[in-house]
Amino acid sequence: MKSLHHFPLLFVVLSLALATCSSADSHEDFLGCLSSYHPEESSSISRVVYTERNSSYSAILESSIQNQRFSTPSTPKPLVIVTPLNTSHVKTTVHCSKRHGLQIRTRSGGHDFEGLSYVSDVPFVMVDLFQFRSIDVDVENREAWVQSGAITGELYYRINERATNLTFPGAVCHTVGIGGLISGGGYGLLFRKYGLAGDNVIDAQLVDANGRVLDRRSMGEDLFWAIRGGGGGSFGIVLSWKVKLVPIPSTVTVFTVGRTLEQNATQLLHRWQYVAPNLPNDAYSLISISTMNSTETGNRTVLVTFISVFQGSANELMPLMQERFPELGLVRENLIEMTWIESIIFLNRLPNETPEILLNRTYRNTLLSPAFKAKSDYVRKPMPEIALQGLWSQLLEDVATTATMNIVSFGGEMDEIPESALPFPHRKGTLYGIDYNIGWQEEENNNSQRYINWIRKVYRYMGAFVSKSPREAYINYRDLDIGRNNDDGKTSYTQASVWGRKYFKKNFDKLVYVKSKIDPENFFRHEQSIPPSFH
Repeated sequence: MKSLHHFPLLFVVLSLALATCSSADSHEDFLGCLSSYHPEESSSISRVVYTERNSSYSAILESSIQNQRFSTPSTPKPLVIVTPLNTSHVKTTVHCSKRHGLQIRTRSGGHDFEGLSYVSDVPFVMVDLFQFRSIDVDVENREAWVQSGAITGELYYRINERATNLTFPGAVCHTVGIGGLISGGGYGLLFRKYGLAGDNVIDAQLVDANGRVLDRRSMGEDLFWAIRGGGGGSFGIVLSWKVKLVPIPSTVTVFTVGRTLEQNATQLLHRWQYVAPNLPNDAYSLISISTMNSTETGNRTVLVTFISVFQGSANELMPLMQERFPELGLVRENLIEMTWIESIIFLNRLPNETPEILLNRTYRNTLLSPAFKAKSDYVRKPMPEIALQGLWSQLLEDVATTATMNIVSFGGEMDEIPESALPFPHRKGTLYGIDYNIGWQEEENNNSQRYINWIRKVYRYMGAFVSKSPREAYINYRDLDIGRNNDDGKTSYTQASVWGRKYFKKNFDKLVYVKSKIDPENFFRHEQSIPPSFH
């Protein structure tokens, strides 16, 4: 007779086998549901459904994974991928997922920093909207309808094709999906002049948990408010957005000027904190911090790169910078005049000089490491020089050769829009936002913890100098370190508010209220989705 201590192991093996069977059963039932729900459409939906048995499954899954941290053999994969071609495919997928107990993850551009749009520890279906990307530009009314699966570069290109003096206040990175960008508020080169991407949306089309297709009028103003900054994956699947187009001049002027520690970078960055938020609304100002080998000593040093895109000519920008920031020592040769569309190509360091490169959805941006961990902060009062010096010593550690920090100046129109206008609350009084990033090669995924430990240490160090009560964070730079929901979907308001207040401050309460009305059963959920009030 076998000893009793084998039974716990047997129990675990049986439990795992049963769990595998049940997910396989629900997956087969789900596929059956897709083909039977609208029999007249069964052939069309079967063409956009992929399981692991399908030869295209891996290619589609990998096609827009922007962070290879979530592309390992052990990363949980969707049971089924659906790449809808029409609204009916989305409605059917929602109906069948709900009926057979499968979660939905929705992906537009794949830039989700924690992979939440294509990874889950529970059985799930991924709705990949990459075929949902039509763009209809109305120059006369300065509007466009854009589907969620379009990338920002496609939208810029299609507008520019019709009118070079109009654009949309979208992201800097051209491969960011429109659905994800707007669902987090979304800022880019024009936000100091025109506000966020979400501030410039005038209608939307959404499929809710009951399969209803709602527009702004039928969804009501509360839900329309929530989807423009409350984060993706909480309220439904937004299929398309009607956006306002904004005017841009025929010439913009850019500069990118690097200064090392030996060239007074510390003092210049300290001064920039006072200058940049008060520049005219036409100026976008970014600082990128990295490390390099010093030309003087050969040792590693910190490089602080001052980057600006100005809506106007060099003859306007030069005297402005001489008056406001003479310490930078800008000279006329630093300024490059170009068109708006060229400035997007320039900032992304895209190799191709023609705008067609913006249509390339699968381009791997060299500004990001293949695998990475990111965190974010907002700063409401200038950091002292001594704080920066403490930061430099950490950036010069051996583990941090691939670390970067991007600091984006706020102010301008962002100071004028109330915190409650959208769920995104980081408005008046915010001097700048910080994005911390550390990357590594895909083959180092097994060793990723040393990099993640480093960025967490820097984040702890910065706590003394950034916003407090709450320490704010940006929903589009998702960070599961700041709190997460339970996998079973039963998350209390108190638990969710730990991360929710960091992203949304007081707006979190209204998001919970909207969620409770639109999706009380919490069908649309993930690790940082808005919970209904009674979960």
